[in-house]
Amino acid sequence: MRPLNFLAALSFCAVAAAAAPAAEGFRFDSIDGGEIALGDYRGHPVLVVNTASECGFTPQYEGLQTLYDRYRDRGLVVLAIPSDDFKQELDDAAAVKEFCDVNFGLTLPMTGITRVKGPQAHPFYRWLETEHGFTPGWNFNKVLLGPEGNVVATYGAFTKPLSAKLARRIEGMLN
Repeated sequence: MRPLNFLAALSFCAVAAAAAPAAEGFRFDSIDGGEIALGDYRGHPVLVVNTASECGFTPQYEGLQTLYDRYRDRGLVVLAIPSDDFKQELDDAAAVKEFCDVNFGLTLPMTGITRVKGPQAHPFYRWLETEHGFTPGWNFNKVLLGPEGNVVATYGAFTKPLSAKLARRIEGMLN
């Protein structure tokens, strides 16, 4: 490749990379009060999962907690985002927190009840749709963010938290 063409291509790549911002600028209300800032997880892979307490996929909470327990010391963050967009979430954040504590002993970070689709969706989910063409089609859809906040992969509800394909992607990014 000629030096001038190489520099032009390199400049284009730099501009394209800058045009696709990382997820680290987004903040969520925590179910425990306060805020969860994705930027606080810079340098760590983050699995973001929209959840619901009354869904047929709700038993995946157990797998999410196991995944978190297995890899958190090596840097993995699993972030549960309860949503009632599919009409399967409890009435309020306190009920969701109690349900998850009693039934699954969750210790992973969790947001308050959050919109994940449509014009009222949280800015993170609007960004996913606009920049990455991804909108959750149901509860327990998963978005894997790399250590720099980039979207590495998305998975539907049928991909279990402990699936081999998800574990391989996560293990490849761990400290």
